[in-house]
Amino acid sequence: MTRLLGKKALITGAARGIGYAFAQRYIAEGAEVAIGDINITRAGEAAAALGPKACAVEMDVTDQASIEAAVDQVESNLGGIDILINNAALFTAAPIVEITRADFDKVFAINVAGVLFTMQAVAKKMIARGQGGKIINMASQAGRRGEALVGVYCASKAAVISLTQSAGLNLISHGINVNAIAPGVVDGEHWDGVDAFFAKYEGKPLGQKKREVGEAVPFGRMGQAEDLTGMAVFLASADADYIVAQTYNVDGGNWMS
Repeated sequence: MTRLLGKKALITGAARGIGYAFAQRYIAEGAEVAIGDINITRAGEAAAALGPKACAVEMDVTDQASIEAAVDQVESNLGGIDILINNAALFTAAPIVEITRADFDKVFAINVAGVLFTMQAVAKKMIARGQGGKIINMASQAGRRGEALVGVYCASKAAVISLTQSAGLNLISHGINVNAIAPGVVDGEHWDGVDAFFAKYEGKPLGQKKREVGEAVPFGRMGQAEDLTGMAVFLASADADYIVAQTYNVDGGNWMS
């Protein structure tokens, strides 16, 4: 359990959920981890729970100055950044005729621009250090196909897959591997909000949509955050040095590509 021994990682949106699970696993594998989150109180609590190999950094991925300040702080605290996981994201749902420009702008500001400009800021630091690095973007099975009520979110995750391909091709010349993980349906507190959207637009009782999507997964259940951590470790490790611009499905068989 030391595949990331001595590595320094920044994980955005890591104060809870999938990002927190990544941080736990990375520390178990020997890394030091910066918990990036817009809620610094929550990030501090998460870092304290994770122990001395974790630190908290306030980070709003929709604000360029905040991104750059956070990356500078992580460099200072950890002595460099070897690994970035772009995990911060926002979900929304609505029929096409009810999508608002405000919702579109907010989702794309976090899910797409946040990924691009955090990746850019960290890549600049990696290039300056001259030691390469690993960048992992969080896509989704939603980026593989459209869904009737999830147009904006699906489009944002499709953009993440495309950005991963372009950045991967561009940055590998600097020894920086860019790849992505596409989860399927992952259980957690965020699913309360997702379930509420479907209850509103499909007229289903709360909890029914969550039960249906879990039953539809070929593996037989919804994913757990811990189901994603193995791929996150692999893509950050030396075992993935020859892997460039790929998006890996970790979804219990929901999508095949």
